[in-house]
Amino acid sequence: MAPADIVTLVLLAVLALYLVSLYNRLTSRRIRLHNAFAQIEVQLKRRYDLIPNLLEAVKGYLQHEHSTLTELAQARNQASNSLQAAAAQPGDSEKIARLGQDQSALDHALSRLHLSLEAYPQLQASQNMAQLSEELISTENKVAFARQAFNDAVTDYNLCKQRVPALFFARLFGHKADAALLQFADSAEIQQATRLSFS
Repeated sequence: MAPADIVTLVLLAVLALYLVSLYNRLTSRRIRLHNAFAQIEVQLKRRYDLIPNLLEAVKGYLQHEHSTLTELAQARNQASNSLQAAAAQPGDSEKIARLGQDQSALDHALSRLHLSLEAYPQLQASQNMAQLSEELISTENKVAFARQAFNDAVTDYNLCKQRVPALFFARLFGHKADAALLQFADSAEIQQATRLSFS
């Protein structure tokens, strides 16, 4: 066998090993992305399960604010539907964007409910309401943590795909579009530092 043939075989072997390694890296990062989304899904489902209990606890007090309760129920259902669609394809940027928008609408509806509840201190003091509020706050914290983990997995996956020479082979392995970050309405607020006033 000629030396040129040996060099060619070695180069082909190195290329084949690199492609196998790249395929495995991309696949493992996509699996991490799906797993990170599954963690968000668990927490959001928990949140959605708490909302009917919250509505039941407050509906006797807020009968005259029927629109607030209806808005919250509708926002919960829409967000739940978006979650199911995004769970089927966690890398689909349109479905992730829709989930973020619907979560923001749900957050807005919850904020309106909390504002309405300020007029009822006896309701806020009840044991059932305090427990529901604590569970919602705990779940919100878990959602925020899971969202950060998901966004980290998305960033890692996208970076792996966009580096040279992976950039040239990722599409061949079925890794076409970049995954999208999950952003809620509070994303802009998180980026801004809190301003304190001591006047």
